[in-house]
Amino acid sequence: MDLKQIESFVRVAELGSFTRAATALGTPQPVLSRQVRQLEVELHQTLFARTGRGVTLTEAGALLLAHGRGILHQVNLAREELGRVRNALSGQVSIGLPPSLARLLTVPLTLALRAELPEATLTLTEGFSVSSLEGLRAGRLDMAVLYNPAAAPDLETSLLQRESLVLIGAQAQVAQARLRKRLPLAELAHLPLILPSRPNAFRLLVDAELQKIALKPHVVIEIDGLNAILELVREGLGYAVLPGYTLGSVAQPEAYVTVRIESPRLDCELMLARSARRAHTATQAAAERIVREVIQSALQSHAHFGGKP
Repeated sequence: MDLKQIESFVRVAELGSFTRAATALGTPQPVLSRQVRQLEVELHQTLFARTGRGVTLTEAGALLLAHGRGILHQVNLAREELGRVRNALSGQVSIGLPPSLARLLTVPLTLALRAELPEATLTLTEGFSVSSLEGLRAGRLDMAVLYNPAAAPDLETSLLQRESLVLIGAQAQVAQARLRKRLPLAELAHLPLILPSRPNAFRLLVDAELQKIALKPHVVIEIDGLNAILELVREGLGYAVLPGYTLGSVAQPEAYVTVRIESPRLDCELMLARSARRAHTATQAAAERIVREVIQSALQSHAHFGGKP
């Protein structure tokens, strides 16, 4: 058993496909398949059940995956410790970003991380809070930016910013509906909304706050894609309920109008989370500081699209 075999196995297990894993690792698929097969022969275990849609872990494979992630993590720790001997922070840093911030943050965050941590390997993954939580718990992510994560003993969270969601509509649609700059929450229930499906954090917040006043949202389109939501809003098919800074990354922000929701506001917390069960490296600590600084700067520069509570 060698590290290359373990890395190959872990990546196939995480992606559920030899083809996707080969692409991610930059390894020819026959080579990847051979490495995994050699591992199975050496361990006298079948690690994957092959299906028409990819592969799934066997019981032995699931057990090895937990150990394999730990082994790779310890190797990264060792490399980082050795890097500190020559005054360099190295190792791997994987960060999960929500779609509402990914387009806004990816370039400035990457530039800042490359400037301060040139010897670290960076992975940025876009995903809703639910998938990012799974990534943290599975060891695929070192840290993630999340909205309203529930308290859990296996997570360490810290507040980045509190934000109020706003109603976003097309210019013509807002004018036709004669909406003002502020909208009572109760009136939100009467508007055609384009929302992501549950358990998206924004959707859960909208549902929960309307339920408190015995109302529910009028959802005309349910779609789990931020860009698609905003495009449909621009076409006048409905309204979105998102953080105002979401418009900071669209091509034509002037095509939209934001309306404050109040009485009460739809307040959400933007948090930085990491696993409480894994060692936190010096490289990851440095990356966490950089993430905080970049997010604070980006949100301040786009504060005119929305508002803090």
